[in-house]
Amino acid sequence: MDFLLTDELSALRARVRRFVDEKVIPVEKSVLAEAAQGPSPTLGRLQSEARAEGLWVPHLPKALGGLALGPMGMCALFREMGRTPVGARAFNCDAPDQGNMDLLVAAGTQAQQARFLVPLVNGAVTSAFCMTEPAPGAGADPSNLRTQATRADGGFRLSGRKWYSTGARDAAFLIVMARTSDDPKRGASMFLVDRRAEGVRYVRDVPVMSPPVLHHVEGELEFHDVFVPDEQLLGAVGDGFMLAQKRLVPARLTHCMRWLGLATRTLELCKPYIGTRTSFGKLLAQHQAIGRMIANAATDIHAGNVMTLHCAWLLEQGKDKEARAYSSMAKTHIARLLCQTLDDAIQMHGGLGYSDDVPFQGWYRMARAARIADGPDEVHEMVIAREYLLGRLDVLV
Repeated sequence: MDFLLTDELSALRARVRRFVDEKVIPVEKSVLAEAAQGPSPTLGRLQSEARAEGLWVPHLPKALGGLALGPMGMCALFREMGRTPVGARAFNCDAPDQGNMDLLVAAGTQAQQARFLVPLVNGAVTSAFCMTEPAPGAGADPSNLRTQATRADGGFRLSGRKWYSTGARDAAFLIVMARTSDDPKRGASMFLVDRRAEGVRYVRDVPVMSPPVLHHVEGELEFHDVFVPDEQLLGAVGDGFMLAQKRLVPARLTHCMRWLGLATRTLELCKPYIGTRTSFGKLLAQHQAIGRMIANAATDIHAGNVMTLHCAWLLEQGKDKEARAYSSMAKTHIARLLCQTLDDAIQMHGGLGYSDDVPFQGWYRMARAARIADGPDEVHEMVIAREYLLGRLDVLV
């Protein structure tokens, strides 16, 4: 295993870090404030600059204007983008669009790519991924899928309900997972659905713990006998669960990359405060309890980084199946370390940490979803334990 970055990739990472530090972070508050009222002109300017610097959609093939980065390259760049909640959006690499782009590249027909992928790549539209349903529907257990797609002349009729569909309110199209048979492995299919097609009803924004961040608004939708033509079936009938795995394992890893960036910035922001604030006769940095928090965060971030790189390396070797349990390890560990690092940062700053004068409390509310999104901790722990007990997971590699 070789986790070292090439000179070319190291230089590219430095360019992205410089762009984030010099151009994105100084205006992140303005971007969020503008986006709360509508389209953000500041974000639009950042996106134009990222495109001009050749840093637009770097995860995509060169034919689509990207840099054809594999998972290892995405690790290097997405960590830097994740240092701010608006970073990935500046490069058009944010979820769920980034994962939807990758899925359309892998499984979309030429006509589907022309209609749905190209506008998404250009930043002209946004999209949403609709798999999760209110109880008793699909959540952590996708076999509970309730949304139905039944055959009709020239296509399918879709009926059901989805929620936690990030960005669905303003999306141009949706990737919807629906049941097409009772087969436990081949019983689901994916469909490309126009957001404003007849029968698609946007029910509400789902109020959550965190304030909206750009288009990260959780939506609830109803589908009432929505007609979807055959040409908007993604892949083949019965490919739904397989395509979900194809999308979710790499997407789970890209979440980890962004979370590592935010955890690293959080730790960096603690240094000046604990290095200047005096309490009980000495600097906070000189207190053993503070030192333990710093040491634990640094160790956890490093461990998460190695886990992510290892899993990305497996994906680059074409070992998608072997990577699944390791992606569960990385996702569980990094989601927890992000929450713990932010919690400790708040604690180190005391009353200041609990205020809006520093960003930690806002980031924490956003980060808490990490332990639920893309599978709760408990499901990933179940996967890890199962694979280990079956002899399919090596803990020393």
